[in-house]
Amino acid sequence: MAVFRKRTHTPTPKKKDIPAGLWTKCPQSGEMVYTKDLEANWNVFPGSGYHDRLSTKRRIALLIDDGTWKETDAKLSSRDPLKFTAGGSYPERVAQHQKKSGLRDSVVCGHGLMDGLPVSLAIMDFSFMGASMGSVAGEKVTRAIERAIKMKCPCVVVCASGGARMQEGILSLMQMAKTSAALAKLRAAGLPYIAVLTNPTMAGVMASYATLGDVIVAEPAALIGFAGARVIKETTNQDLPDGFQTSEFLLKRGLIDMIVHRKEMKAKLASLLRALAHRAPKGGKRRAA
Repeated sequence: MAVFRKRTHTPTPKKKDIPAGLWTKCPQSGEMVYTKDLEANWNVFPGSGYHDRLSTKRRIALLIDDGTWKETDAKLSSRDPLKFTAGGSYPERVAQHQKKSGLRDSVVCGHGLMDGLPVSLAIMDFSFMGASMGSVAGEKVTRAIERAIKMKCPCVVVCASGGARMQEGILSLMQMAKTSAALAKLRAAGLPYIAVLTNPTMAGVMASYATLGDVIVAEPAALIGFAGARVIKETTNQDLPDGFQTSEFLLKRGLIDMIVHRKEMKAKLASLLRALAHRAPKGGKRRAA
């Protein structure tokens, strides 16, 4: 006589949910790094050395002495002079990025001490509309330069940008001339200016204040150029060399002065600023480089 046993259901154990953002994957090597360890390493992947993007807050902590930072022009915000509607309302898009990034616009500026040296600093943040250069961005960079003249201290701009902000049209492009004119006044005053190029620094920013520094410094493997590689290739119908538009490529061709690892950036910038200050003659105007 057959005996039938009641089948019991054994529940399949569920995988524990892994919290989002616990690990970060290196875009270059695929290396997986514990996010907190990556942040502690200034967003530089230990294996590949890839420099991931760094927030403005962390960039200030990296470059400015503790307790000395004073932000300026914090309330400036973009308006909609062209009543731009393509792809949605411009004011609504700005508001969305303000909420997401915690920033008012793509540039944060202020002043503080860098290894004991007074410096006027402007930082572009890619998390806000791809660090696009609009009228507010250009105005804040210009004010940072003018503040350096007023304070008689050096100016440093940390550059990053995907290009001009199309929603502001010609008003965006005008910032190239405005910032360049301000830098001419800074030079006439005999005060140093250093441009720090991060990934990516493209288009109008690259064609203006990003390449007008007394010294042009770049982070490793940063994408730097005017037009994108695809546009250049399609226009010229030529294959582009390996590493085209990277900071290493530009350094070999003399278009930038040096590549500096993020961890060494503060010490290197302070050293450069001291050297440039010592070159200034008694009349206040710096000798031509």
